[in-house]
Amino acid sequence: MQTTIPPGQFFAKRWAIYAALGVPQIKLEDWRLSTKGLVEKELNLTFEELQKLPQIKLTKDFHCVTSWSIKEVLWEGVAFQELAKLTGVKPEAKWVMFHCADRYTAPVPLEDAMVDDSLIAFKMNGKPIPVPQGFPARPFIPHLYGWKSAKWLTEVEFIPQYEDGYWEMYGYHERGNVWGEERFKSQGGRHMRRRGLGTLPI
Repeated sequence: MQTTIPPGQFFAKRWAIYAALGVPQIKLEDWRLSTKGLVEKELNLTFEELQKLPQIKLTKDFHCVTSWSIKEVLWEGVAFQELAKLTGVKPEAKWVMFHCADRYTAPVPLEDAMVDDSLIAFKMNGKPIPVPQGFPARPFIPHLYGWKSAKWLTEVEFIPQYEDGYWEMYGYHERGNVWGEERFKSQGGRHMRRRGLGTLPI
């Protein structure tokens, strides 16, 4: 288990909840998790079908790009590698674009999404993920800042090259590795955050 904290972070006692585009209203019976793009077989999973896939548990810290971290969160869900295996990712795929119920998007390099401790989570600390934090499911990739772990996930798209997502359009980093402090693409991105762009990412 990771015992140190990434540079520029501090451990907070409670979560700060952000919703850049508002909290969507989701009916669980209508919700689906689909895959598309550079795949051999497109998936369209109900929540029940997702829960029937092999599951993993891991305890990892959560890191927000705004510098706070939550220590030792228990995450439960389906390994991203399992989803990738089921859908059959084509060799041309180099990036993943997460699409969400609120129209939020977040790009992640495929190599980061495919690490052993990356998952599609539907439980936190033994309980279903709360609605404000992404119920029914969100990706979680421990070594990337939280804005990449897109809440209210509905679609996983495998794409050949980088494309901006919601926060990347405002100057946030393409990858977002917490240990490399990959917060912004450039000083221009940092300037945008200081001026304020509404709700900050997590």
